[in-house]
Amino acid sequence: MYYLGIDVHKRDSYIAVLDNDGKVVEEVRVANANLDDIAKEYAGSKAAIEATSNYYTIYDTLDKYLDVVVADPYQTKAIGIAEVKNDRLDAKLLAQLRRAGMIAESYVPPEEIRERRALVRGRKRLVEKRTDFKNEVHAVLDHHGVEYSWDPFSEEGREILAGEDLSLGLVGRSLIESFLAVIDELTAQIDAIEDVIEDCAASLEETQLLMTIPGVSFYSSLLITAELGEIDRFDRDTQVVSYAGLDPVVRESGDSRTEGGISKRGSRDLRWILVQCANVAVHRCNDPYLGRFYARLKRRKNHQIAIVATARKLLVSIYHMLTREEVYDPPGVSA
Repeated sequence: MYYLGIDVHKRDSYIAVLDNDGKVVEEVRVANANLDDIAKEYAGSKAAIEATSNYYTIYDTLDKYLDVVVADPYQTKAIGIAEVKNDRLDAKLLAQLRRAGMIAESYVPPEEIRERRALVRGRKRLVEKRTDFKNEVHAVLDHHGVEYSWDPFSEEGREILAGEDLSLGLVGRSLIESFLAVIDELTAQIDAIEDVIEDCAASLEETQLLMTIPGVSFYSSLLITAELGEIDRFDRDTQVVSYAGLDPVVRESGDSRTEGGISKRGSRDLRWILVQCANVAVHRCNDPYLGRFYARLKRRKNHQIAIVATARKLLVSIYHMLTREEVYDPPGVSA
């Protein structure tokens, strides 16, 4: 049996190979396009790679021949602290941890879930880019001392921007016209991708279940299920809360125990959408279950703490809905 530690980069990877006794038998840098050759050479061996931006393709290549796991980079580096860091040492550390059975594994979703993640994450990035350009329009107006209570992006607002009453100058007016053109193009792309998202969410039983929750849409239901992945990999609701990074950080010293802020591990997009859904459920949909919980906390805590706790409670409900294949029907509330 051999143990491979693979330090992955964009175009190539550094590989350290250990034998059963932990002795280094090979160290080599390989182009990622040729990784299947070394995987075939050590077929049946155990390997470890870190979760990087391009690890899906590399994982699929290696998984055909090796027993490969993806290491959580934060937890793995916490185990193997070194003052000097380079590709050779990182690869060797991964191989040593794989041999010792001390790899903190990251979840590798199947292809269909990867595609859903790419879809919803892509939509989110487009919206973020559009927001950036909207902020640029606001910045130009502020720079020219324009005071306004109207929406620059509404039909009325655009008519005002196109008029001659605003003192924007040639440069300011040209910039706003360019920014609005980009905003319009991004909006068209967002609309197109939202049609794909709606079709995808409408075809899945789990997203249809989540859409029975007040404030959960096609987009948010698909984002939540894509980021969670296969729900049966969680044994308890506390595990899914921890995976989302919504669990409180606990500090214990002697007989004292204190809870701080949330851990913020896992998917930032998942935490973001859960907080968004909690806000909508509480403040727009007036959901009695989540609303009562939020109001009770808000009397003692600030809004941010209360809404994050409400998002955590929402996630627990989502976990039970998905594992039991039930619609939203919390205690004391009729679905």
